Amino acid sequence: MKKSIFVMCLSVLLISSIELKAQINIPQPSPKAKVETTVGLTDVSISYFRPSLKGRKIFGEGDGYLQPYGVLWRAGANSGSILSLSSEAVIAGKKVAAGEYLIFMTPGEKEWEFKLYSDLSLGGNVGLYDEAKEVMSVIVNADVLDEKVETLTYQISDISPDNTAANIHFRWENVSVKVPFEVSYDAQVMAQIEQNTKVNPRNLISAANYYYTTDRDLKQALQWIDTYLAEGNNSQQFWNLHLKAQILAKMGDKKAAKAVAEKSIEIAKQNSSGDFGYVKRNQDLIDSL
Repeated sequence: MKKSIFVMCLSVLLISSIELKAQINIPQPSPKAKVETTVGLTDVSISYFRPSLKGRKIFGEGDGYLQPYGVLWRAGANSGSILSLSSEAVIAGKKVAAGEYLIFMTPGEKEWEFKLYSDLSLGGNVGLYDEAKEVMSVIVNADVLDEKVETLTYQISDISPDNTAANIHFRWENVSVKVPFEVSYDAQVMAQIEQNTKVNPRNLISAANYYYTTDRDLKQALQWIDTYLAEGNNSQQFWNLHLKAQILAKMGDKKAAKAVAEKSIEIAKQNSSGDFGYVKRNQDLIDSL
């Protein structure tokens, strides 16, 4: 009897295994997608599903549209769209802690409402939306595009030159919506400089470069780079000599900056692998003095 039960259970398992392997995979009407990048020191990603127009009218006034104005929407297909932040960000002027959030939107003719929701288990079930779990809500402008976007697309666009700001950028049909956000990394970098330059001298270059680019204590930056260049063959690193020349130039010591830049050019020209553009960079610096 026990043997018969065992054989029967084994047969069920084998049949189930065969059924799983025999599944038919077909393309999904709204394929999944993910966009991710790092802004400052914050990892930002959006995971979502991408519906297509397929000749339908999407945004507009009345029941003739797939997503009418004034109606809360899951901002994508299937289980919705998820924004992930590795550290705190300020989104459209509102602080949002590190974490994962569902994106919801309410379309309008000229303005859209952008919302973040804390409970991922809600998925795309707009009917069970609980305002108590709403993290933020903000009104943003909607722009009209000249050309239609067939498939819903998210991007993390317009990263600022100083790496502190960007946009959550949504495009579909003839609509473009940008939600600005900002991140802060200065305190993290300063803490790392304080700790890690004592542990690894190679970090002195990163510290000096950060002080140079953020207009901090240039004497300290020069001291760090001099300490590093004095070690071993570091004085032959023409790329770091160029950084020293830049620091000296910003300090107003044109004579010293020119001398260091000329030394950098000399070493760069002798490098068997090429100068990596540093001959021109140094010459441009000399010309600017």
